[in-house]
Amino acid sequence: MIKGVGIDIIEVDRIKKAIERNDRFLSRIFTDREISLYISKGSKLTTIAGKFAAKEAVSKALGTGFRDIKWKDIEVLNDEMGKPYVKLHNNAKNIAYSQDISEILITISHTRYNAVAQAIATSTRIE
Repeated sequence: MIKGVGIDIIEVDRIKKAIERNDRFLSRIFTDREISLYISKGSKLTTIAGKFAAKEAVSKALGTGFRDIKWKDIEVLNDEMGKPYVKLHNNAKNIAYSQDISEILITISHTRYNAVAQAIATSTRIE
């Protein structure tokens, strides 16, 4: 059962400017694993912009936005084939549990100028 849907789009240049203006931007928004993945992919701005959009989309799918959730509570990683997946921590995990959300599916895409992500929160409970 679908419990929530979220979508977000961001200009890649906006992320570039945030990184240039604030040397702590990456460490404030992204986990060490997300930053390592970003660096291992050649520090492509489209990669990190996509993950930023995914975090926003997940927060919307949870129905809360970032109210009571920290950026690092939503971790966007990739499996061995490159498919993105979500790992929730702390209060984001608690919110998902309280809403009977068992999985959050995400997809990320980008052009040179924009990154977009969609998240679908699901429950395996049959009602």
